[in-house]
Amino acid sequence: MRSYILLTWLSGSTNRAGALEAWTAITSHSILTAPLFLMTHWLTILPLGAGAARSVGMSVTPTRPLLAVLASLMTAISSFLIGPLSLTGLIAPQLSRLIGFHRSRDHLLATMLIGACLLVLADGLSRIIIYPYQVPVGLFAALIGGPYLLWILSRKETRASA
Repeated sequence: MRSYILLTWLSGSTNRAGALEAWTAITSHSILTAPLFLMTHWLTILPLGAGAARSVGMSVTPTRPLLAVLASLMTAISSFLIGPLSLTGLIAPQLSRLIGFHRSRDHLLATMLIGACLLVLADGLSRIIIYPYQVPVGLFAALIGGPYLLWILSRKETRASA
């Protein structure tokens, strides 16, 4: 039985998630996401490089570790509650940029909403596809997002060769 629980967790499953897990996720992510919206200026400048960030007076040394700690905590909590759903983390930001959200605050919010919608869609499909059993959500997230990720990668290769 324990190996089954471990296997479903490893493939990313919402099968065993209940109200406690939902409230834990909502509370912790609300607390950890709030500072990100206060740091959107940093998120706008950091992609330009350390030199550009220093030239506008931003201290890069404490900024990067702080953002890494916030991202790590949110990832750890999500992975602890549901399991690894890493493909969503790769696809949601790309979709957000493709739709047209380029400013850091808008991009952050759109990425969170797209990731949530992708997981809700994957969870719904995983619950109804072979009812009354549930297929792991990670499988459906990969089936939904995998082709898109391959398309993005092939598009970048085509753009690089042109």
